[in-house]
Amino acid sequence: MKLRSRTAVLLLLALSALLLALLTLRSGRTEPPVPPVRLAFAPKRPPPRTPALILSQGTFTSSRQSSQRRRPLRPRPRAGSRGAASLEKLARRPAEPRSFHAVLPPKLWIHLAVVACGSRLEETLVMLKSAVLFSHRKMQFHIFTEESLKSEFDKQLRQWPDSYTKKFEHRIYPITFSMGNSQEWKKLFKPCAAQRLFLPVILKDVDSLLYVDTDVLFLRPVDDIWKFLRQFNSTQLAAMAPEHEIPKIGWYSRFAQHPFYGSTGINSGVMLMNLTRMRTAQFKNNVTPTGLAWEDMLYPLYQKYKNVITWGDQDLLNIIFYFNPECLYVFPCQWNYRPDHCMYGSNCRGAELEGVSVLHGNRGVYHDDKQPTFKALYEAIRDLKFLETVHTLCGRIPQVFLKQIEKTMKRAYEKHVIIHVGSN
Repeated sequence: MKLRSRTAVLLLLALSALLLALLTLRSGRTEPPVPPVRLAFAPKRPPPRTPALILSQGTFTSSRQSSQRRRPLRPRPRAGSRGAASLEKLARRPAEPRSFHAVLPPKLWIHLAVVACGSRLEETLVMLKSAVLFSHRKMQFHIFTEESLKSEFDKQLRQWPDSYTKKFEHRIYPITFSMGNSQEWKKLFKPCAAQRLFLPVILKDVDSLLYVDTDVLFLRPVDDIWKFLRQFNSTQLAAMAPEHEIPKIGWYSRFAQHPFYGSTGINSGVMLMNLTRMRTAQFKNNVTPTGLAWEDMLYPLYQKYKNVITWGDQDLLNIIFYFNPECLYVFPCQWNYRPDHCMYGSNCRGAELEGVSVLHGNRGVYHDDKQPTFKALYEAIRDLKFLETVHTLCGRIPQVFLKQIEKTMKRAYEKHVIIHVGSN
């Protein structure tokens, strides 16, 4: 009888405890369960599986999606936070190739400008062709030309194969001068060359720009010279190479009757420009005691020095940076290699060590026999068929291009060993 009464009491206590637990659960006031005591000899549980896939909605699942429950949604990191970069990195599957051209926003494109008038159509197209052959990033071509050449430029560029036209877009502009006498500007040096002085005013939606003359050839990716923009300090807004390496044989140091930059002057055939800075800067000058904006400075300086300048717009740039040397970044001569660097012996050390990066065939050397190597390189790129080429990888030169150079060089009567293309 005592046993039965004890059993009844235990059952009653158990029912009371169960009822109390149910009431507590219903009211939401459950106490956290006490973790079970793990015995020293008990086997450890394997660690939970790591998620193998991230769904676009932000939910995590393992590779056994059917047998695993979904974890609760996590808040997506805000744009600009550190978590955003991590999420983007995780969302890319391992071994999945990254397509830079597909995701590169237009503001990160390389902007390349050229001014072509008169008989410069072929030279300009060959220059643009070299830029496309040797570059990786997408480019925007800004072509300033006469009305009679607009349709031909557009026609020729649209005939290039799709594999190349997808690497660039082009815009064609008329020749315009925003101040002063247009005819004076147009005839300042070579036809329309002074147009480059007005690029900061015309291309108001472009932040940075690489300007080149029509007789320039790229022998390595344009991306490489574009990187010089990152090396500008807080005051620099343009970059050019010296006119010469040796003052005693340089033109400016011997003949100039106007101020010029440094000891040898600068050559404007290859010019990097931070247009945003150029539009906002105030430039020192000897026309007024106060600084002037870029556009307001050009015509007064031209009027002051027009009777002593020889090389037109390049002389004006030398005058500007003579008074504002802190605004100029000077890059090495191999990025603007000209006949002057080998006419009186080799005087571009950078080209001897690293090869020529940008070839500038001024003095008309692409079209005569005074500099056979310059002419051979020009003809090799001009005659190279797009369909024969392959995309360059890491700056390597396609073998077919090297064979074309070798074939063309056989027609040259003079050997030059200073130029070796494809160096990085």
